Amino acid sequence: MPKSSFSFAFILITSLFFLWGFAHNLDPILIPHLKKSFTLTTVQATLVDSAVFIAYFLMALPAGFIMKKYGYKNGIITGLLLFALGCFLFIPAANTQQYNFFLIALFIIACGLTVLETAANPYAAALGNPDTSTQRLNFAQSFNGLAAALAPIIGAKIILTKGYSESQLNTMTEGARKLALAAEASSVKMPYFVLGSVLVLIALVFAFTNLPKIQQTDGHIASKNILHAFKYKQLRWGVAAQFFYVGAQVCVFSLFILYATEAAGITDVNASYYLGACGIAFLIGRFVGTFLMQYFKSPNLLLTYSVINTLLCVVAIFAHGIITIYAVIAICFFMSIMFPTIFSLGIKGLKGDTEFGSSLLIMSIVGGAVLPRFFGIISDATGNIQYGYVVPLICFIVVALFGLTGHKENSESEKEEIQAPQVF
Repeated sequence: MPKSSFSFAFILITSLFFLWGFAHNLDPILIPHLKKSFTLTTVQATLVDSAVFIAYFLMALPAGFIMKKYGYKNGIITGLLLFALGCFLFIPAANTQQYNFFLIALFIIACGLTVLETAANPYAAALGNPDTSTQRLNFAQSFNGLAAALAPIIGAKIILTKGYSESQLNTMTEGARKLALAAEASSVKMPYFVLGSVLVLIALVFAFTNLPKIQQTDGHIASKNILHAFKYKQLRWGVAAQFFYVGAQVCVFSLFILYATEAAGITDVNASYYLGACGIAFLIGRFVGTFLMQYFKSPNLLLTYSVINTLLCVVAIFAHGIITIYAVIAICFFMSIMFPTIFSLGIKGLKGDTEFGSSLLIMSIVGGAVLPRFFGIISDATGNIQYGYVVPLICFIVVALFGLTGHKENSESEKEEIQAPQVF
């Protein structure tokens, strides 16, 4: 297969990283929007994240089976169409003005994202020299960071700026207030319709594109049992690290507007612009991290970044005013390399267990459903959302441990035992 085919395939795959990043980074706009529209508590608002990330847990194994049986290309097309279906469901969700309907639409979107991520992450890592897989995956994930920079700004302009102010709502009767708040939900219809249409077009491009097949290395004997993958130490640690990392990322991004308005005393629209700055920091961090991996080992960089973020969480908890926002923006910069680095180190050396290992790492994204709930519980119980940053602090400690020791592969004797012919 000529290098040009690999380059075009890598460009197509990289576009997927941007698309699911855009979808994920509209969620922080949806959370305060729906919280206001349906008069929700912080914990109730985090059901947006729960609906999204529970789908990762439930859909990851079926996604892995799709890859093994039908290949990466068909898996990607399936993921894109599910993603598009969920986007289109935002229209009836807004028409019926039901919060549960929005959660169902988000769940279906996330099912599509699960299939896409299960396919695209290992495909991007394998599409070239194995020695540069971590660097290549970080580069592809950089476009996820670009989406993180653009989505909050675009989403705020389309969604948040079209609502009523608190002073306007306070002058209304209870019935008029309910109608006004429910009507605000309709502002999400157009952006999600456009996104769904783009996804259908991209699915058609993939359908008519001949993607290069990944050449498996010697010793890649397809595993028939997902539990066999857990014999790899780096995967076990990777699943735990990814669970806590994604939980931290969702806490930071999805709850940023709620956090910033309270900790720094700014409006939700201004907070959304700072959220865009978080995305820019995340994007720059990805490119800087990719560059630094030419000179530093990726586990060492992961460890260093995790320790820095642990200290920044302390600032986010105890500082006051605009410094808290700057601390969170810095957290976004330093957590930028974590997902792709954990992923590539977690599946490194798995051979025939790579597909199932990828599914397990995607399943661990369910941390984004679980841990923000604890963030919300702590915030509501203490009456101070800043105390919720205890949750990301603990998460970054776990990631640091993975960078310190958890990424190390099994000993040679253990590898020989694992890779012996499997009997089931």
